Amino acid sequence: MTTTFSKIEAKPLPYSYQALEPYLSEQTLIYHHDKHLVAYVNKTLELIQGTSFADATLEQIILSADGALFNNAAQVWNHNFYFEQFSPQAQQKPEGELLQAIDTAFGSYKKLRERMTAEALSLFGSGWVWLASDAHGKLKIVSKPNAGNPLTDGLYPLLAIDVWEHAYYIDHRNARVEGVNALWNIIDWKIIGQRYEDILSQTK
Repeated sequence: MTTTFSKIEAKPLPYSYQALEPYLSEQTLIYHHDKHLVAYVNKTLELIQGTSFADATLEQIILSADGALFNNAAQVWNHNFYFEQFSPQAQQKPEGELLQAIDTAFGSYKKLRERMTAEALSLFGSGWVWLASDAHGKLKIVSKPNAGNPLTDGLYPLLAIDVWEHAYYIDHRNARVEGVNALWNIIDWKIIGQRYEDILSQTK
């Protein structure tokens, strides 16, 4: 799978730290991106030194490693993917082939949002809720504890909701529902749609 997230790095945010307010605050982005993500990057680089993973891509590590190395490498991939999907001028609804696939899988975009939000609220502890596609373009909602990623199931991620407490605690304290609902205002469906088109073109 071709992706822009193969390198072990904290990719620069594609917007300013203030750009997503009031939905994600400057303070949240500073801590989430510059502290948490950077810590995962540094730990991953430390863990691969002198191992067979020293020259591996993030995807190779995620698909082959376990334990602390998997957890940290997956968190690097997950966070870079997560931060890229937002925009201060987000396209608010899916269109085209992606919308057709959503309607087929879930009945409507509204129902997709409701189901993903419900999954995020019911996931115990820390983890991620994903919208993912199989190789044929069929969509699925996948809940993963901790650092889990749909790549390990042979699926292609499209959209990620981070339900680790550090993703929303500064802005919403322990009100996970408020943190999740805020994200729908800044998820850019133009970006998600392009990801879906890329998957379809790769798997044909």
